[in-house]
Amino acid sequence: MRYLDEYRDPDLARTLLAELRRVTTRPWALMEVCGGQTHTLVRQGIDELLPGGIRMIHGPGCPVCVTPLEVLDRAMAIAQRPGVILTSFGDMLRVPGSHTDLLALRARGADVRVVYSPMDAVTLAKAYPDRQVVFLAVGFETTAPANAMAVRHAATLGLTNFSVLVSHVLVPPAMTAVLRAPTCQVQGFLAAGHVCAVMGWTEYEPIAAEFRVPIVVTGFEPLDLLEGILMAVRQLESGEHRVQNQYARAVRRDGNTAAQDAVRSVFRITDRAWRGIGAIPDSGLTLTDEYAAFDAGRRFDVGRIVVREHPECVAGDILTGDKVPTDCRAYGTACTPRTPLGAPMVSAEGTCAAYYSAGRRRPPDPEGQP
Repeated sequence: MRYLDEYRDPDLARTLLAELRRVTTRPWALMEVCGGQTHTLVRQGIDELLPGGIRMIHGPGCPVCVTPLEVLDRAMAIAQRPGVILTSFGDMLRVPGSHTDLLALRARGADVRVVYSPMDAVTLAKAYPDRQVVFLAVGFETTAPANAMAVRHAATLGLTNFSVLVSHVLVPPAMTAVLRAPTCQVQGFLAAGHVCAVMGWTEYEPIAAEFRVPIVVTGFEPLDLLEGILMAVRQLESGEHRVQNQYARAVRRDGNTAAQDAVRSVFRITDRAWRGIGAIPDSGLTLTDEYAAFDAGRRFDVGRIVVREHPECVAGDILTGDKVPTDCRAYGTACTPRTPLGAPMVSAEGTCAAYYSAGRRRPPDPEGQP
């Protein structure tokens, strides 16, 4: 398959692994930021093929996983209002809230619909002028431009029955938070190529300089990841700490400036809570005052939200790389894709889902507990 097989060539993979073994002289710990990268690493078994001493730490780059419980509970409260059509991407419907999920609410009669674009939600609002259409807008810098364009389009159409429940998060502040954590073991990053396709990589240069870590913008295919790991290890072995771009076929230094302009025209930066991690300063987006009328959080007063995380779920430790899914006692037993306790087991980019689909098993408990 052209444009795909080239990045999965087993002979080239063996060559890159041999070069990694040649240049590696000591243990290193790298974090792949994106959940899509985690899935490739785990599905292809790349993390188990790396030279001894190179360890991959799975990062917080799953948009569904980091959407705060409070936002999910608020979306469910809005969905149960009469006359509301709650829309979102399919992954969000099975993410557990404090008491239920959006799919269960739909089964009970709430009008919850899957859309493939925020523009689909605008189209619904135009088609149902007597209903309130709300789009649950989650994700990183990758989805923010499309959501910004949807809000601008709704404003141009003069729609008063369309709004967005915004929960956008930004990658660089999260990387900084990871590096500042007292337990941090990360010595280098593989940055998410699709985020950099939008934002470029200039935001990462101050991080690389301040924390003296190499950051390699990396794609999502097996050879992308192996080459990104090799580039990061070469820097570490030589004492360098700069930003490099492995994903040159898709990423430019300044990114997509038109998309950035669209985001800046609708959103402003704000503090944001991350599920399982907590609040990170300046790590999110919210609507500007000009577009505040499209803020579902303001339009629907659902009162005070009291959240309740499942006591067995360790999603926060997994999202920060402190644990892997097989460290969790509920993994593969109480928590499976059919019975998820947390978002990482639900999302297509979740680390727990990646481990489960790859058949990774939890090691036997030394005390004989199941």
